[in-house]
Amino acid sequence: MNEIEIRAEVVAAYQELSHEGMNKGASGNVSARCGDHMLITPSGIPSAQMLPDQVAKIALDDEAGAWEGPCKPSTEWRFHRRILISREDAGAVVHAHAPFATILSILRKPIPAVHYMMAAFGTTEIKCCDYTTFGTDALSDMVLETMNGSAGCLMANHGMVVAGPNMTRAMWLAGELELLASQYYHSLLVGDPHILSAADIEKTAESFSSYGPQAAEE
Repeated sequence: MNEIEIRAEVVAAYQELSHEGMNKGASGNVSARCGDHMLITPSGIPSAQMLPDQVAKIALDDEAGAWEGPCKPSTEWRFHRRILISREDAGAVVHAHAPFATILSILRKPIPAVHYMMAAFGTTEIKCCDYTTFGTDALSDMVLETMNGSAGCLMANHGMVVAGPNMTRAMWLAGELELLASQYYHSLLVGDPHILSAADIEKTAESFSSYGPQAAEE
């Protein structure tokens, strides 16, 4: 994909998050790898008003976050950049204030293996990092540490973040994480949910290498 196509993909993904009720207004953010740069949604622009030309461009090797474009990048560019430069398997990053993921993050509850779809994240638990001010290096450090070995995590009193090899899979993972959060939340309301074992998830993971949207499809 060329830069023009990636810009359009970033905006479309951000708009889809709002359409699916996972973000409201200008909350959340989306980024994608573009060569040795990152393309990320701009700060403070609602999804319905966002245009591909407004997507900010940042060199991945620039710790200062100098950007190209008419609009400044999302304040969360730091953890997007850190994920993309530290994980070769990451081609896109999605951050959302999805309702059930955010509820669990407020409760500081990690999501255990309540469903075999946990295998899609390469772990037996989606962890929740501690809280600190948005847009800071400290938050980037926490997110990177918490996501270690996993495709996603919760951010305390904030929301969720996932990474995938391409935008299609990252968006799919974001939807799956929110669904897991909803299933766990509602099962807690009814009683004491049964949690699948690490062996159960490992067995499922063996058949997940070709499950769901794949990078090869891009």
